[in-house]
Formats: sequence, C-alpha cells, structure tokens
Amino acid sequence: MSSSLGFPFSHFPRFPNFSSSRTSSSSSSSSRSLATAAALAAASALGLSLVANSKFQTNISPLGWASLSLANAICSPVESRTGEVFPEDVDGGRRLLGVGVRRTNVLGLKSIDVYAFGVYADDSDVKKLNEKYGTASLSELKDKKEFIADALESDIRMTVRLQIVYGRLSIRSVRNAFARSVGTRLQKFSSSEPSDTDELLQKFVSLFRDDQKLPKGSVIELSREEGYVLRTRIDGEELGQIQSKLLCKSILDLYFGEDPLDKNAKQEIQLNLASRLKTT
Repeated sequence: MSSSLGFPFSHFPRFPNFSSSRTSSSSSSSSRSLATAAALAAASALGLSLVANSKFQTNISPLGWASLSLANAICSPVESRTGEVFPEDVDGGRRLLGVGVRRTNVLGLKSIDVYAFGVYADDSDVKKLNEKYGTASLSELKDKKEFIADALESDIRMTVRLQIVYGRLSIRSVRNAFARSVGTRLQKFSSSEPSDTDELLQKFVSLFRDDQKLPKGSVIELSREEGYVLRTRIDGEELGQIQSKLLCKSILDLYFGEDPLDKNAKQEIQLNLASRLKTT
C-alpha cells in the first residue's frame, strides 16, 4: 500500500516503459481439445493434492477450492509484490510471522516500492500472552485489536527485517522518514507514558549516519531485545542499542499496529501470531 509519509530522493526515479504485445491463437481440433481438458483435470487434481500438503497454506487465494484451517497458518517467506525472499528464522530462532512492502509516492505521480519487510518473533516469548489469551479461539484472536496492543506492549523478542528494493535510496531519506513516522507514534503513545520524545527520537535517528550507504539489497534490522532494548543493524553491522519500551513499541507499531504501512501484512502477522500462540 502507499503511504503519505514520503521519502525524499536526490534524483527523480526512472520508471520502466511498458509496451503492450499482441498474441495470436490458432484453432485446434476437437480431439486435441479433449486431450487438453483431460490434462487440465489431471493437473488440477495434482494441484489440490500439493495444496493439501503444502506448509504455506494461508497464502493461497480462496478461489473456492477448499476450506483452509487457521490452525495450520504459516506464512510464505516471499513478498509477492517485490519477489523478495526472506529467511524463515533470524536471530537464533525468531520465526517469520508475515511479510509486506513499504511504498511511497513521488511528487504524487507514481508509487514506488522502497523496501520489503518481514516481522519475526521468538516462540518462547509469545507464550507470555497465554495467561490472558490461552482460552481464546484462533478466530477470535485474528481480528482482536487488544491482542495486537498487548503484543506491542509485551517484552516479546521480535525483529523487523527491511530489505531495500529501491536502488536510489539515501540514508538521509531513511532517517527523515523514520523521524516523521516514529516521531508521530512516540507522541501518540507518550500520553500514557510521559517521556522526552524529542530526545529519544533524536537518539534513534542519529544512528543512521550520512556516511552509510544503502544500495539495493541492503538489510536493516530493528530488533526488540529482552528488557525493551532496541537493537539496530545495517547489513549485520550493529549501529547501537537503546533501552526504551516506548521506542520499541513505536517502531513495531509501524508494521502491525493500528495504522500499519501494509494492512495485508498486518493481517498476516496477527493471524500467524495468534496461530503461534495456540501451537507453542
């Protein structure tokens, strides 16, 4: 989805030209049509068999084939729009909950994909939500706002992995975008958690230095460690750690809070978080 929180660019992006093509078809004999129909029927039956045994069941569009069980919800490691592939686990076993894409508008004319992201959680920490939600059904949790609010508040070790897909992204663009989006959330949440949000925000965005480069394929990792410590890395290099429950919550809220960067990703994350709670 697109966002009003735009990234400034030092160069106007080049966009590919799309040209239409025509395809021609020829008639086939009735016997060949019958053979083709038979082949398609066999392929369809095989496809249904593969679906039944696939571990990525929740990413299959509901075309009336079958009713998929929420209990088997496991997300795909591929972000469909960008084609970015994510590891299924990071940081010593934090497993993937969902993937999405950060989009922005350039001069109000064109939406571009800036980065794909994946959200991960530690299974043993997810159990902390069991005391409150252990008896709730999966269908209740997948749409429950309070469930996500508690996940944001809890000391659950999580990692958000950003994989850069736009080739002209500058570190200044990232710093400015985080200043706006994270700053807004710091102010929103600080009403119940008084804090010097300006100082906290400056401490975070100053980690992104002008001498750092972000070519296409770079990876930014934002992790909530035990004790509400935010750990920031670029391509494996640690930039710094900041202990702040408010900052951790504000950053995670970008990806699966009330107003996420990608609503479809938020739904997938919530579904799989609920599923993980019921199966861990």
